[in-house]
Amino acid sequence: MRAADDDRRQVADQLRLALEEGRLDLTEYDERLQGAYAAKTYAELDRLLTDLPNSAPLVPAQSAEVVGVEAEGTRAAWLGHVWGGWAKAAVFFTLIWGISSLASTEAIFYWPVWIVGPWGVVLVFRTIGGLASGEPRKHAAEEEHRRRLREHKRDRKALYTKAIAAGELPDKPSKEQRKAFIAEAMARGDLPPKPRRDQ
Repeated sequence: MRAADDDRRQVADQLRLALEEGRLDLTEYDERLQGAYAAKTYAELDRLLTDLPNSAPLVPAQSAEVVGVEAEGTRAAWLGHVWGGWAKAAVFFTLIWGISSLASTEAIFYWPVWIVGPWGVVLVFRTIGGLASGEPRKHAAEEEHRRRLREHKRDRKALYTKAIAAGELPDKPSKEQRKAFIAEAMARGDLPPKPRRDQ
């Protein structure tokens, strides 16, 4: 089963504790920390802890019912993404048609059908094909990757601000200074590696 960001952070905390206790040296800790943030499944995370005492394996606490609800939510989010533009356009053009119909003394043909009709037919085929090929899952993974990138960027900016306030970095650090600072922050465990897109 695929692991979540909270699971990766939990393993990172256990690895940090093992480093502080002297069970891991800095090189092992760095390798395992990178492995934890790159892990995609619970099995990959568990392998990082197997030789450490007091490290219980991660067990997903989700029932089949919860997984089913999540799959429904993923599907609904993807359908909203696919059909959202069509729905807005349909409302917009129908509103224009409605206002012009009220202003006119005679009945006006519902002309938006020439826009939303063909577009809707295309989207029906896209929806059927997308559901068959697992598009909702891919879309959810892409959205999660973007969310993790935004979170990583926010954490990085917060570290920059804190370091500048503490005098560890100049007000306008160079690219090399920023790179060196981020490398040190990752080595200390203050910042996880930049999230990678799931393969």
